[in-house]
Amino acid sequence: MHLVLRKSNEVKRTVSQLWNQCLRMKSTDTRRKRLILLGTGWASYSVLKSIDKSKYDVIVVSPRNHFLFTPLLCSTTVGTLEFRSIIEPIRNLGFRQTDHFHLSWAESLDFSRQILHCQSVLKPDLKYELLYDKIVIGVGALNNTFGVPGVSEYAFFLKEVADARKIRNRILNNFELSIQPGIDELESKRLLHTIIVGGGPTGIEFGAELYDFVEQDVTRLYKKKKDDVRVTLVESNQILSSFDERLRNFAERKIKERSGFNLLKDSVTSVSSDHVVLKSGKTLPCGLIVWSTGLAPRFFVVNLNVAKNARGQILTDRHLRILGDPSGNSYALGDCADIQDMPLPCTAQVAERQGRYLAEQLNGKGDGEPFKFTSMGMLAYIGQYQGLSDLPDFKLQGFPSWFLWRSAYLTRLGSWRLRMQVPLDWTKTLLFGRDVSRFE
Repeated sequence: MHLVLRKSNEVKRTVSQLWNQCLRMKSTDTRRKRLILLGTGWASYSVLKSIDKSKYDVIVVSPRNHFLFTPLLCSTTVGTLEFRSIIEPIRNLGFRQTDHFHLSWAESLDFSRQILHCQSVLKPDLKYELLYDKIVIGVGALNNTFGVPGVSEYAFFLKEVADARKIRNRILNNFELSIQPGIDELESKRLLHTIIVGGGPTGIEFGAELYDFVEQDVTRLYKKKKDDVRVTLVESNQILSSFDERLRNFAERKIKERSGFNLLKDSVTSVSSDHVVLKSGKTLPCGLIVWSTGLAPRFFVVNLNVAKNARGQILTDRHLRILGDPSGNSYALGDCADIQDMPLPCTAQVAERQGRYLAEQLNGKGDGEPFKFTSMGMLAYIGQYQGLSDLPDFKLQGFPSWFLWRSAYLTRLGSWRLRMQVPLDWTKTLLFGRDVSRFE
């Protein structure tokens, strides 16, 4: 039996090697190099949009077959926007060959032989190898649980469309269950209590969308339950710490003015299915926990034998080349990477600019200068048609900032299809309210 399995594995390796040799020969014949992009987030998507496909056979390997416009993800959790309005299928960008996109996980990377080991998402026992001339690692990062017990099992994250869909269903489930016979008042109030852990832009914007949902739709659809809705935002330091102090104070004041909304300067020590325990000793019963605190490296990055910083990010030089790869043919960018002696924030803006820079260098149109980054500013939505704009030349708050927030994100959407769908969703929400249909 062992002999049969060994022979089978040898045959698979031989077939994989022959396939890669054929691909490399084909690439040589056409004088195009094979460029592998890992991931479909801001960094890799930016490279894919800008790379010269007449010079490269571009292969994309990712467990996700779409680009997600993350700044508007919070809006989908309560139905302000629909899920498909903020995603763009990767295949819409066009590939020279159909099999140049792989719906697979990147498992490991052999820098010396320039081989990527992959595992199929659709058939996990299918594993194969891909050869490359150049490779770009843009796999992003995971939510950091900081080792807090129960987070992985009971808390909801907010990084993917699937996460937003789970949160949306939980919110609707909690409202429907809270009005059913046999549910006492105490249990009803627990179900309608949402805890948000982390006061960064994601936590604040999710709270803002939830507030708008309560004010504009719950009052209409669940009239008797509006006063039972509570939201607690737990942050150990200060909310929106990267924003200007005046804007930060404005956001904090607005949130504290809202009925049923509470800011707690504390930290979570454990999470259960129906409550969280705080460092101060308090226990908070709840029906939903949304966790948005920091980033942690993905399994693929953890296993890479390259230099990393204290947070586990891949270290690169200022040309985004991975330190420790003597070939100079591997690059890392976005949330999974950090430039040595030039730390940058893990934002979509940084990742997108890195992608454009790298594509220009690979296209041979760059000036050879190292990557430079100047922030264009930060935007955040805080609810009730109020926003924050922390820009290099001016600071803006309130309704004008909300208008700027929507306008700026509308222009940055990945395609004209999305630029048409998002305003339609906004208009439908304004005229008819949010869709509260429940579906799994």
